[in-house]
Amino acid sequence: MSIKKIAVLTSGGDAPGMNAAIRAVARTGISKGLEVFGVYRGYNGLIHGDIFPMNLRSVSDIIHRGGTMLYTARSPEFCTEEGMQKAIKTCRENGIDGVVVIGGDGSFRGAQDLTKRGMPCIGIPGTIDNDISCCEYTIGYDTAMNTCMEMVDKLRDTAQSHDRCSVVEVMGRNAGYLALNVGIAVGATSVLVPEVPYDFERDIVSRMKTTSSTGKKHFIIVVAEGVGGVMDIADRIQEGTGIESRATILGHVQRGGSPTVRDRVLASEMGHKAVELLMDGKSNRVVATQNDQIVDFDIEAALRMKKPFNFELYNMAHQISI
Repeated sequence: MSIKKIAVLTSGGDAPGMNAAIRAVARTGISKGLEVFGVYRGYNGLIHGDIFPMNLRSVSDIIHRGGTMLYTARSPEFCTEEGMQKAIKTCRENGIDGVVVIGGDGSFRGAQDLTKRGMPCIGIPGTIDNDISCCEYTIGYDTAMNTCMEMVDKLRDTAQSHDRCSVVEVMGRNAGYLALNVGIAVGATSVLVPEVPYDFERDIVSRMKTTSSTGKKHFIIVVAEGVGGVMDIADRIQEGTGIESRATILGHVQRGGSPTVRDRVLASEMGHKAVELLMDGKSNRVVATQNDQIVDFDIEAALRMKKPFNFELYNMAHQISI
C-alpha cells in the first residue's frame, strides 16, 4: 500500500523529548511528500476526531520544550472494540494510511490493536522509567535522570547543613533504572529498587553506621517509587540511628523540563526512523536503541521481551558509596 497520509499521537505519561519526536515525524513526512496529521490527547483524540493537518511550521520552536504539544490522556474507551473501531473510522474518514504512536508499553498494545484491525502503526518509546524491554534508552530517561540529580544535589545542601539523612523517592513503579543511576550520580549511601529485596537493618542502618564511623555526617537514600514507604523509612532511620531524617517525594517535577541533548537527538532519530518504516510498507513495529544503533522490532515480540536489571552496576553502587 502506498503511504500518502500519516498521523502522530502521544499516549501515556509525558516525557521530555516527545516534542522532538513529533517534530521529526512531521518534518520527515512532509519532506517526503506525505500529509501529516497531529492527534490531540492520544487514542482519545483518535476516537473523537480531534486531529489537525500539520505543516513545517506546526512544529517550530518545540524541540526544546518538555511535555508534548499534542497532549496526552488515558482512554478507557479505546480498550473496547467499539472504541477501537471509532479510532479506525477517524483514520479512514481522513484518509490516514498509518499512525506513529509515541509512548510506553500500554501505548504499543494500542498500536498493535490498530494494526490488527487494518491500520498500520509504528511505536516510538517515550517514558522516563526506561522500562521498555526492547530499548536500551527511551525518550525522556536521560532528562529525568539529570532532573533528579539536580534536585537531590539541592537537597544535599540542606542535609549537609543539618547533618541529616534525606530519603528521596524517584519515579519507577516497576523498574529501578532511574533510581539506580541517580543513586550513583549523587553518591547515595543506599539505593532501593523493586528488582532487589532489601533488609532495613543490613542495607540501610548498618551501612549508615559504618559510614558514620568513618566521619560521614549526612546521608542520601534513593528509593524507587515501586519500593515506596519513604516516610516510614525516614522515621525508622531516625529511630534506628538517631540521625535526623527527612523524606522527599520528587513527584512529577521529574517528567518536566527542557530535554537534554541526548533526548533531543534520540527522539529525532526515532521519529525519522518511524516514518521511513511506514513508507517501506512496514507496520506493527517498535523503534528502539540497541548498542547505540536505531533498530526496530515487531511489537508483539517487543512486548514479550524482558529487560535484565544490571546487578553488577547495583553492587558497584553500594561498594563505592561507603
